[in-house]
Amino acid sequence: MKKKVVGLVDSVHHSCRKLLEELGYEVQDFSSFDEKKCRLAIHDVEAIIVRSRFPFNATFLQENNHLKCIGRWGSGLENIDLDAAEKLGISVVNAPEGNRQAVAEHALLLLLSMMRHMPKFSDEVRKGIWKREENRGFELRGKKVGIIGYGNTGSAFARLLGGFNIEVLAYDAYRTNFSDAHIREVALSEILENADVISLHIPLTKETKGIADADFFSKIKRPVYFINTARGPLIDPEALLQALKKGSVIRAALDVLPFEKSSFEQLDQHPLLETFISHPDIVVSPHIAGWTHEANDKTADWLIHRMHDILCIPDVT
Repeated sequence: MKKKVVGLVDSVHHSCRKLLEELGYEVQDFSSFDEKKCRLAIHDVEAIIVRSRFPFNATFLQENNHLKCIGRWGSGLENIDLDAAEKLGISVVNAPEGNRQAVAEHALLLLLSMMRHMPKFSDEVRKGIWKREENRGFELRGKKVGIIGYGNTGSAFARLLGGFNIEVLAYDAYRTNFSDAHIREVALSEILENADVISLHIPLTKETKGIADADFFSKIKRPVYFINTARGPLIDPEALLQALKKGSVIRAALDVLPFEKSSFEQLDQHPLLETFISHPDIVVSPHIAGWTHEANDKTADWLIHRMHDILCIPDVT
């Protein structure tokens, strides 16, 4: 029997290829191809694994309607036209479970770094400056942490916070009835009015793009620490800078920036980029919240087995 072929459109961890081959698939690597060459190569495969290098819009999908499955390495699906894929009968799967623990731990790292001035004092010590009182921080205990988006990473972050004796407020536009002994489901307005910390854990969609805008920040009633480990365009950069200036945001910690290219591998030369990177009250990491060795293996396992469940179904034609 001829092996089914899976194409790797983007670079992925080697465990991905290993799992596919163990399950009997032939793997072809297109990750070094430009978009035009990649489009031609895909005509000969049944499934592809992608990240964010190219957009997979309706035109692309119509040209490749022979595909049975698109696997998105990681979680974000904003570069795939899901409506077009559904109409064409192309299954789209992802693996948000793979890096949820990594993202949650990174969000906690960013939060504690902000509250204890870690980037500042680390830089000072390297310069020979030894300040103690000026770097006195705050404890997390007793604070209210607001989580916007209670999916894989939001719920994982909430679980990590369970040992800090804090109140966790969570809002999700698409889920309800998830309160338990440690998390209280609330309206978005309650988070904006009562939280000491606000952390974004939502996908980038037409509805959520720019959700953290001037109106959002104007509704914050007490100064907050603000975290985004989700997607950069969720934030209006000018609105965040104004919120920092006004004091409604004490500090912001961003693993993602509104200025990232679609591949997430480089930054656009935006007029506000240098302001963000050099701002004393913004902590930036280079889109690595989900970037752990363990997350690679877990993502491969979740994604490949989901794809296999689809690809192993015999054709009925």
